[in-house]
Amino acid sequence: MLGVVLVTTPAGVAAADPPKTHQVAIQALAYVPESLTVRPGDVVVWTNKDPFPHTVTAAGAFDSGPIAAGKSWRFTAKKAGTYPYLCTLHTTMKGTLRVE
Repeated sequence: MLGVVLVTTPAGVAAADPPKTHQVAIQALAYVPESLTVRPGDVVVWTNKDPFPHTVTAAGAFDSGPIAAGKSWRFTAKKAGTYPYLCTLHTTMKGTLRVE
């Protein structure tokens, strides 16, 4: 005999949202968007749309190394916090990743 298992959550309790993927474009010597807020477990993908390499570097937290033109780099947010980052090759390029 086959049975059906029904899974429910208590009233007023929402099921956890699955992790999301967020996109940041690197273009015209800027991160677009410049500031991004994500949840732990979410993935952020920076895609270099400029014709030269860039980095995504937050001291002590993450470092993409050089991202070639047309390439991308992925980072999975794990720890809550605010992470200012920059391009070590073009230090006027700055962004902020918030993990909440």
